Amino acid sequence: MTLARRLVAEFTGTGLLVAVVVGSGIAVTRLTTDGALRLLVCSLVTAMGLAVLIAVFAPAGGAQFNPVVTASDWVQARGTPRGYGAGQALAVIGCQVAGAIGGAALADTMFSQPVLAVSRTHRGGAGVLLGEAVATAGLLLVIVTLARTGRSQHAAWAAGAWIGAAYWFTSSTSFANPAVTIGRALTSTYAGIAPSSVPEFVVAQVAGGAVGTALAVVLYPAQRARSAAAEPARLAG
Repeated sequence: MTLARRLVAEFTGTGLLVAVVVGSGIAVTRLTTDGALRLLVCSLVTAMGLAVLIAVFAPAGGAQFNPVVTASDWVQARGTPRGYGAGQALAVIGCQVAGAIGGAALADTMFSQPVLAVSRTHRGGAGVLLGEAVATAGLLLVIVTLARTGRSQHAAWAAGAWIGAAYWFTSSTSFANPAVTIGRALTSTYAGIAPSSVPEFVVAQVAGGAVGTALAVVLYPAQRARSAAAEPARLAG
């Protein structure tokens, strides 16, 4: 794995993930006005898309697609043979955010929507933010647990399944990703979130990610895999 390959994988994979989320939202709003059906379609498409993207980009050294996952990986890698600098982690996060914005623009362009139009869909409130923290905590618990117990081969389907399920049982519909949240702020379509709602969403995601990582480390202190997050911490959205 080289840094260049990793950055390309993170940019492309995160961009395609956001294109899946935004594009499916646009398509389903054109096909039905049923709210439950819209959510069902978007959750299934996102879960399947995320699983496929993880499987495709993981061998290239990417497939994190998520700044919270990258931060968790960087913290756990410190002091180990595979540790890397904060500069590299920030470069990966920068590519994730840039890719997310590009993915939103791609989806809007495909469906002839205004490109990079700011969303006016406000999302917030204590219950919604708690739901977002729970969604992100669960995602990190899944990823880090699989890494620490040597079962990283299950990360693609497990992360996809968690996100798909969390669309339904969390009040926030499970963004669980700061980069994706930023990308979705720049589409005025069904999947959008108003920029004013982004900061509190990101805070909830960071807090949830920290809780999920800490719980996994407490439950599984011994690392059977190459390291705490060597592969599956690169496998999430």
